[in-house]
Amino acid sequence: MDKIYLNQMQFYGYHGLFPEENKLGQRFNVDLVLELDLGKAGQSDDMDDSINYGTVFNVTKEVVEGKSRNLVEAVAHDIAERLFSSFDKLQACTVKVYKPDPPIPGHYQSIAIEIYRERP
Repeated sequence: MDKIYLNQMQFYGYHGLFPEENKLGQRFNVDLVLELDLGKAGQSDDMDDSINYGTVFNVTKEVVEGKSRNLVEAVAHDIAERLFSSFDKLQACTVKVYKPDPPIPGHYQSIAIEIYRERP
């Protein structure tokens, strides 16, 4: 299967279990791997035969910057669901959501959740 990668998209959302996360918000980064057949797009050079990256970004932004969720797992799940409902050509996707600044003591770069989903 061919793949389209969107890496380290940056958003600001209000997800988390702690009240300060829902009130103050924080940064979230998202990586996507979109799986589909790109053979026709390569031959036709026509966007209708692929998936528009700008639209993918906007769909992802709507989820991350939209309603508050308790778990990053729910954010990743909702992104995958919205991508499948928005793009008929999408066969599978990997969604990785990073939370660079969770309110957890210690030294680390980020926490992240990664899910893989195939078209239902």
